[in-house]
Amino acid sequence: MRLKFGMIGGAGGGISPMHYRGAIIDAMAELTAGCFSRNFERNKAQADAWGIRDLDRVYPDYKTMAEKEAEKTGDDRLDFVSIVTPNDTHYEIAKLFLEKGFHIVCDKPLALTVEESEELEALAKKNDLLFAVTYTYSGYAMIRQARELIDHGELGEITYITAEYPQEWLANALIQENSANAMWRLDPKRAGKSQATADIGTHIEYLVKAATGMSPKRVLAKFDKIPPTLEMESNTTILCEYPGNVTGLLWASQVAIGHECDIRLRVFGTKGAIEWQHQDAGRLKFTRLGGPVQYYSADAPYNYPESIRLSRTNPGHPEGLFEAFGNIYRSFMEVLIAKKEGREPDTFTYPTVSDGVDGVRFIDACVKSNAEGNVWVDV
Repeated sequence: MRLKFGMIGGAGGGISPMHYRGAIIDAMAELTAGCFSRNFERNKAQADAWGIRDLDRVYPDYKTMAEKEAEKTGDDRLDFVSIVTPNDTHYEIAKLFLEKGFHIVCDKPLALTVEESEELEALAKKNDLLFAVTYTYSGYAMIRQARELIDHGELGEITYITAEYPQEWLANALIQENSANAMWRLDPKRAGKSQATADIGTHIEYLVKAATGMSPKRVLAKFDKIPPTLEMESNTTILCEYPGNVTGLLWASQVAIGHECDIRLRVFGTKGAIEWQHQDAGRLKFTRLGGPVQYYSADAPYNYPESIRLSRTNPGHPEGLFEAFGNIYRSFMEVLIAKKEGREPDTFTYPTVSDGVDGVRFIDACVKSNAEGNVWVDV
């Protein structure tokens, strides 16, 4: 079965090609409709570039798209809609398409407020609709291998967690004459009440959850505005308390000179430890207490089946961001196809709308902690 999907946003570049290629990488879906830009020429050009065959299904705005696509029935109806617009529009677009009965894939964060997020979660549940949130880095096969190792007790009891996401792009953008890609992220009206925490800190918060199954119970956050003329933080340090009194430390920065996308996750337990780096996403470092350092490779026969199912190349061949997006989309679409066919899905997993709600709660708690003098706040 090949699904039909539509997209809102996408002509601005950035993350949208990841969504498009992620959705079609397994030939499980075809882009059928969209509103890629409010600029007519850019909208039409993007539709042509991505092979929209019926130009009557290229719309001037998302409201028109929702109305017209909701009128279609049977095999002509869209199976899901991808939302790849700036943060401040996620809620209104997702709400409208949920009300029209469409399954959703949405970029993170889910919305700007906890209230908006919870409303979307409730609406999806009420209408029995699937809703995925693209926490990209959870899609890597070796993150699933880490989860399987932990779930099977290979690390023993978790004792400490640390994750980081340093970037330098904002430091560079601020000294360039043309930094349009940065501008909306610096505007609280469009990005929300947080910058680095919402933009990338929430990625590593969910990465920890994907690898360990654990979410923070409370946080203590310290925001830094570098340079101080910024309205929101560009650097964030977050102390977390996980269930079982496990301590975690998250660091996210958009002004870390010398770093591009250097995500790292380390989890320590009573019997062993794991370490994963985005720059070497196909390998997972694993060390048993008293034993030698070992490295797991993606798609190797010794991995757990759930990890192998997410691997697309032979061991030693690098997989990257497109594949990670593809794994989230594939997992979502596998569940959707099973739902359409009236059967139970296989065990693929993907970040759900509930995970998106948890992410917005995490952002809110960090903002509150920082505003109140770096105190502990329940998530």
